[in-house]
Amino acid sequence: MLNILKVLAVIAGTGLIIFTIQSAVRMLVVPRSDNVWLTRTLFIWVQRFIRFELVVTGDMTYERRDAHMAFFAPVTLMLLPVVWLFLISIGYTPIYWALGYGDLYESYLFSGSSLLTLGFAPVADWITMLLSFSEATIGLILIAMVIAYLPTMYNAFSEREKYVTMLEIRAGNPPTATTLLQRYYRNRGFEELSTLWVDWEQHFVQLEESHTSLAPLIFFRSPRGHRSWVTATGAILDAIALQDAAVDMPREFRGVICLRAGYVALRSIADFFDYPYNAEPSEDDPISITRQEFDEAFDELRDAGLPMVADRDEAWRNFRGWRVNYDEVLLMLARMTMAPYAPWSSDRSTPLMREVYSTDKKQRKQ
Repeated sequence: MLNILKVLAVIAGTGLIIFTIQSAVRMLVVPRSDNVWLTRTLFIWVQRFIRFELVVTGDMTYERRDAHMAFFAPVTLMLLPVVWLFLISIGYTPIYWALGYGDLYESYLFSGSSLLTLGFAPVADWITMLLSFSEATIGLILIAMVIAYLPTMYNAFSEREKYVTMLEIRAGNPPTATTLLQRYYRNRGFEELSTLWVDWEQHFVQLEESHTSLAPLIFFRSPRGHRSWVTATGAILDAIALQDAAVDMPREFRGVICLRAGYVALRSIADFFDYPYNAEPSEDDPISITRQEFDEAFDELRDAGLPMVADRDEAWRNFRGWRVNYDEVLLMLARMTMAPYAPWSSDRSTPLMREVYSTDKKQRKQ
């Protein structure tokens, strides 16, 4: 009976070691979007803890939530190697016990000594020595992979934030599609928008690659609390949709391509999280933007002197035909990342944000 238990202990320990190494390699080395169960679970539980703390303290202001979420991704990333090393030490413990090193306490003590290369536990025989060396090697490799992983992620983060910061100059704070179109029309003309769409098309391609292969980037917040890559993306996509649907000018091919690149990137990120959405939407499907909100944006652009199409109803149908491609996933990401307030994106991602937005509109009217 004891021999059977030892065999099962070796199998269980080996399985846990392989599972942990596979999880680390899939996250840090494999150059493709891979939804790792261990990583996802850790992020979910840390986020739940943060949300629970916010509910318990009763402070649900955006400033409070932003301060907590700013630490969410970095702290979770710091916990990941700790979890990996802990699981590796747990995996080796039953193997040492099965080889007769001692009881579970002594086996875990030896496992920790080997993994962290402390060397305070003596080696009993050559088999134990080989296992000890292998465990120490795994620990060093895991730490080395994390060290190599962080600069890559922060380079991608810096590249993303460059576009977010530049957009504030062009689209205001919070960024809006109407502000972007008005500023370009008044100062540089729509000809210059083509360059902007080309730049953002390239950015969306990079965003899709980096935010699926380096998934924690999704939760890294901008250095300024009022900025967000999600709301910036929403403003760009809405600006292109409004320009194509409501502004009286020939179709801007570069803008259309940029819009497609944008919602494809958002959908890829949604796919990473297994978020359900309609991949083949109809232009008649509902969107979160109301006809009244569209009319207000249409009037704002018209009053600013932009040439608007004569048929407003057709413009609304065309705008809906574009917005329906990214409406669901945009709001999902705004909700998931607790994005700061911005019209037509985070303002309607949760009931709380809808209430804040409604109050803000009433105050502006007064």
